[in-house]
Amino acid sequence: MHNRLVLIALMAVAWAQPALAQQRPLITEDPESIGAGRVLIEAGLDRALDQVYPVSGLRGDLWRVPTIGISVGISPIAEIQIDGGLYSRLSITERQAAPLSALVTATGSSTHDVEDIVFATKIRLAPETAGRPAFGFRFGTKLPNASNESGMGTDTTDFLASLLVGKTVRSVRVVGNVGLGILADPTQGDRQNDVITYGLSIARAVTQRTEFVGEVNGRWSTRSGGPFPGTESRGLAMFGTRYTRGALRFDAGIFLGLTSIDPTIGFTTGFTYVFDAFTLP
Repeated sequence: MHNRLVLIALMAVAWAQPALAQQRPLITEDPESIGAGRVLIEAGLDRALDQVYPVSGLRGDLWRVPTIGISVGISPIAEIQIDGGLYSRLSITERQAAPLSALVTATGSSTHDVEDIVFATKIRLAPETAGRPAFGFRFGTKLPNASNESGMGTDTTDFLASLLVGKTVRSVRVVGNVGLGILADPTQGDRQNDVITYGLSIARAVTQRTEFVGEVNGRWSTRSGGPFPGTESRGLAMFGTRYTRGALRFDAGIFLGLTSIDPTIGFTTGFTYVFDAFTLP
């Protein structure tokens, strides 16, 4: 595992790109906002192989079509974000005994559901200068839209908060996130697991239109007695590219799981569109 993490870190340094506000396929949040009166819309599809759901005991290959994100700039330094997905389908390859496996109503070789929705607010606390990175803060709530009857949800509401840092050096932009996640125990609603969330992305422009991106993003469980099911440590490493043409930015990436319950490998592809929607008084 140690050698694998070192290799991922070296590859992330090699593949990089700059951006004012992070967009697909990156997850790590840039402290810069999209701007007052602007709207960002992104959509795509994900394919993940060997995805594990510890709460329901299901394992299989996952399609997420489409994933959707909407960000609205409510001031020069703040934006509101909504992220989720309309349809997720799991081709079941294995069923194991799990805390809530008895609640799963899917009896065939597949199951499907919607994605949990995350409502968040991002605020830029300090702009970037020649000698200082930009700083920001993001906090959000994950809603329990995916049900435990499908085997793909936890029926819990979680809280997330992160400090965001970003700095551009020539053609390279480095962004880091560190924060706290308060995750409810899906088996007992009166317990929680506090996790440390993290993210590091490095991005580099190779032409005016083409960029290479890489990141490591995930969470680390801090509970000494072991995490509750569904609140375990998780992580992904992703490497990809973005291509801008006019008002559209297209992207594609490959991701690798960093823990035994993350997908072994997967890919994502989609687009991002940003436009001026309204004028603030």
